[in-house]
This record gives sequence, structure tokens and C-alpha cells, in this order.
Amino acid sequence: MKQLSLGALLLATSSLPALAQDRVTIDFVYPYSSLFDVTYEAIMPAFKAAHPNIDINIRASYEEYEDASNTILREAVSGDLPDVTMQGLNRQQILVDRGIAQSLEPFIAGEADFQKDGYHEAMLSLSTFDGEVYGLPFSVSLPVGYYNMDTLAAAGVETLPTTWDEVVETCQTLIDSGVENPIYWDWAITGNWFFQALMWTQGRAPVEDGRINMDSPEALKTLETVKHIVDGCNMRNLTGDEAVSAFAAGELPLMYTSTSNVGRMMTIKADFDFETGAYPGIDGTPDGLPAGGNAAVMTSTSEDPAVREAAWQWLKFITSGEGAAEVARTTGYMPPNRAANDIILVDFYEQNPQKATAVEQLPLLRDWQAYPGDNGLAITQVIYDGLERIVTGDAQDMEELQEELTEEIDDLLPRS
Repeated sequence: MKQLSLGALLLATSSLPALAQDRVTIDFVYPYSSLFDVTYEAIMPAFKAAHPNIDINIRASYEEYEDASNTILREAVSGDLPDVTMQGLNRQQILVDRGIAQSLEPFIAGEADFQKDGYHEAMLSLSTFDGEVYGLPFSVSLPVGYYNMDTLAAAGVETLPTTWDEVVETCQTLIDSGVENPIYWDWAITGNWFFQALMWTQGRAPVEDGRINMDSPEALKTLETVKHIVDGCNMRNLTGDEAVSAFAAGELPLMYTSTSNVGRMMTIKADFDFETGAYPGIDGTPDGLPAGGNAAVMTSTSEDPAVREAAWQWLKFITSGEGAAEVARTTGYMPPNRAANDIILVDFYEQNPQKATAVEQLPLLRDWQAYPGDNGLAITQVIYDGLERIVTGDAQDMEELQEELTEEIDDLLPRS
């Protein structure tokens, strides 16, 4: 009900008067209300000042990106699509393939100064299909390390780990010092993001030529690395929310997850020295890392040009300039354009070094890949189940697990 009340509030309030016949209302939906409510609340006054005749009706939020994708697919059948939806960067392809997402090229063509806000090319490419832009990236994240520096110092750890072997060594030092719960590696995060991170770390794309590289040496190394972390660090099977709470309470000294939680962590953490660090590699610096986050996609079925233009104005506003800067100010995500990162936020990262780590990793940015075909979500679940078997100790032989996962995935891939 929180999202509905927020939507009703935004729909009912306006800072400037406008004639009733000039007003336009668009429907908008986004995921992860606990992260993004504060962001849209911060954005709304400036948008209303610039566009007093446009009202934003915010629908109940999606739980996560899989829910966002499933909901949009259902609404396309029922004819109840929102005008603008925020979708995971790896979930746009299916909406494009099914004609649900609409090309933004006609709107971009009408914007003489569209490029002045300087969208990062690598970020914009995540929403580009067959040469046309279908979404504008809104919030972009990369995986980082979260560190309780007080606990590390008490255990005698002087430098942050840069490889997973060093992470396990750090865990052992913490365990020897009496820490019972040293680490959480966010294996369960949406879209197999951390599985893909370990693949990209080795320079291997998770998906190539319509196939998933589960039978590759890099995939076996990925599974072995997960097991090494779980076994070597005595990692407990926590949920992501449980891990965030444990870290904030000072009970969990190492956590590897999305940078998206940094802003929240700085607000809720207990009194300890909190730093972030670059995501470790397997043999050194990662060759690449998948970009997480979401993009604004137009899915309006309205035939009213005023509604579609209003949807474009909202979509453009939240992904550029001051609108995008609020992403960094209120969360740990990175804005998708240089105007926000390099100009508007010129002093921000110096004052908030915990949020700068992901920005420093931008040269490593790679695609957060969608799995091919109509069974993409089912493939996501297969890989999730495989990782869970490692975390719970059910799977011990990684070569055997690799063979099982490869067979299950191949059965779900499209046939020629």
C-alpha cells in the first residue's frame, strides 16, 4: 500500500496551476521500493516545476526484476500496460522481441540537444537493439566489496583482498580471531548477476551465439570459485536482506553485493568504519563485470500523442541531468550520463568515497546478458537452483554439477 499512497500523493499535488484540459496523466512502475521511493520523491518537485501539466500515477512497485518482467508480459496480454516501466537491464530484450517496448528513436530525433547530457555510450548500448534505442538507462550498478574496517583491523587485516583466494585467506584470519559469520557473497541476487560476474571476470561472456557457456572451462572455474568461497569462509545461507541487516549491525565484516545498497548502508549502519573496495578477481583484476540496474522503457498503448509525449518527457527527465544525479545522491547506483557524474556531482564522490568505487570500475562494464528464448526466466531459475545447491552443501562435485546444469539448460534453449 505504500506505493499506492505515494502514487496518489504525487497525482494529487502540483506546485503550479494548469488548466484541467491541459493536464496529462501517465502510469509509471518501478521495482525495489525500499531503494527507490526516496529517489523518486527527490526527483518529483523539479519535474513538476518543469512540467506542471503532467501528473505521474505511480502503480504498486515490482518486487524485483523477474517480477517486473513477468508482470509486464501479463499486462501486455490483459491490455493494462503502464506508459513507462523500469526494467532490469537484462530483461529488455524479450520486451523488444515481443513488440512491447517501443523504439525511442522518433522522440530522440525530435531532440536537437539530446546528446548534451552525455549518456555514457557503454550504458546506452545496454538498451540498444538492432541499432535503435528502446530504453534509457536510469540506474547502473556494479558489484563491490563492503568492509567493516574496525573488525578487519581488530583481526589484524591490514589490506583489502583483491582476489577470491585472498578473500578466503581473510575469512580464515577473521574466523581465527573469533568471528563466526565472516562473509556473504550475494549468490542469490536477481538475474544470476554474480554468476555472470565470475564469468566476465575471466573474460568469457555467459552467452554467445544463442548458447549459454555452461559447459566451458570458465563456467567450471566459476562453480569451483563459489564452492571455494562457501567452504573456505563457512558462509551461511542468508537472504540478501538478512546479510544487509547483519552487516549494518556490525555482525558481518565482509559482504559482496551491488553498490546499490551503499546509500542505505550509510544511513542504517551501526557506529563502525565502513569502506567499499573493488570487486575481487580470480587471478587478479577482473577482465569485466556485468552492469546491473534498470532502464526506463516506454510501453504506452495510448493513441493520444499528448500522453506519449508526456511519457517521453518523464522518461528523459529521470535519466538525464539533475534527475539522474538524484540516483547517486539517494542510493549507491551510478547515474547513466556524464553530466550527472562529471559535472553536477563533481564534488560528490570526493565527499562520498564509498559510492566512488563503482564509478572507478566503469571501464570494466559489460552486458548483463539475457538468456535466449521464451525460457529465459526458467534458465535463470536453473542456475539459481545450482548455486543454491553449492551454498547448502548439497552439491560437492563441481564437474558433475556443471554437466547437470548444462543438460537442463540445453533442454530449455530454442531449437533451430
